[in-house]
Amino acid sequence: MSEMNRREMLASIAAGAAALSIPREGIEAAAAHAHDAVEAEAIAEQQGRQQAYVPKQFVDDEYRFVTILVDYVIPRDARSGSATQAGVPQFMDFILGEYPSNRTWMKDGIAWVNAECRRRFDKGFISCTDAERRELLDAIAYPRKARAEDRPGVEFFNRFRNLTSSGFWTSRIGIADIGFMGNRPVMDWQGTPPNVLTWLERNKPS
Repeated sequence: MSEMNRREMLASIAAGAAALSIPREGIEAAAAHAHDAVEAEAIAEQQGRQQAYVPKQFVDDEYRFVTILVDYVIPRDARSGSATQAGVPQFMDFILGEYPSNRTWMKDGIAWVNAECRRRFDKGFISCTDAERRELLDAIAYPRKARAEDRPGVEFFNRFRNLTSSGFWTSRIGIADIGFMGNRPVMDWQGTPPNVLTWLERNKPS
């Protein structure tokens, strides 16, 4: 699966959250939960202790699945960290707890991907090689190219990708990645930067 353009993913946050019936305050609360979880694990590591996050909504294999898949959506690169480093799995665990309507598609989707991996490779997604995982993701990541029989996987991955982007871009790593500095006084306003105008023009509603 080709790595997604991070700037393109940014545009999907609001639409993705709305499609999943998650209000803005829910996204913000999940982001704070994820940040606290990542901070707690970092402090524990500095003190020589192991403090793995204990998910409440995922069983162990489901949570391992999620931690692997989010990094295929947003991997670490030269610019910033990965989705797992941003706390996206913890973000998702919080969302499923606060907004139970998302549990069914998440868990059914994980089951579908595992079943498809077993059909293709005789093993679940976690046990597959990187190449095998990418083969499966290539089949469901592009709706226009996907086969009709892969539609359940396509719908799952679209939702999963939206939730991953929401978690990443509201994390400290994601905010730093887009260069957001908050409200600051500007002595000399030069107008909207050309690259922003170009992006807005390219992504305006049709």
